[in-house]
Amino acid sequence: MAKNLILLGLPGAGKGTQADFIVEDYSIVHISTGDIFRANLAENTELGKKARQFMDAGDLVPDEITNAMVADRLSQQDVEAGFMLDGYPRNEAQAVFLDKYLSENGKSISATLYFEVADSLLRDRLLGRGRADDTPEVIDNRLEVNKAANLPLVDYYQKVGVLHTIDGGRELTDVYHDVKEVLDNL
Repeated sequence: MAKNLILLGLPGAGKGTQADFIVEDYSIVHISTGDIFRANLAENTELGKKARQFMDAGDLVPDEITNAMVADRLSQQDVEAGFMLDGYPRNEAQAVFLDKYLSENGKSISATLYFEVADSLLRDRLLGRGRADDTPEVIDNRLEVNKAANLPLVDYYQKVGVLHTIDGGRELTDVYHDVKEVLDNL
């Protein structure tokens, strides 16, 4: 059976690192919203053109355009054996759209992995990256903005019954051990 996953967690929670391990061990396609946007913009698709209008104006791309891009990506052949969404859904309306889209196509989300990490550790990890824009103030704001987006999704997937909270504040191998335990029992 295909494993269809969603990764949730605040910046610095280790989603990307764990995604790399999952791809290697389970041959699941890792789908990043950023990659979908970049591909649509680079290929100058109709959706890319629409998205660019909003992006050029400094506005958020509306859900209906983002949803359409994700639906298009999920309709491709390489996701039949399973996929892992990273960066989507970003809000409950997108989550509802995704569930409806998958259901209409005979699929569903197998698990949502929520990597929970204490704010202080997230702050340390993000400061440790050494990026010029990663000041304590910017990081604190980024964490608050992301909490406002992530926590309603955590609640949503808890209600749907597919949420698995993973302590992401430990060593990488310990975190991945818990991820494998979830995936191997799907």
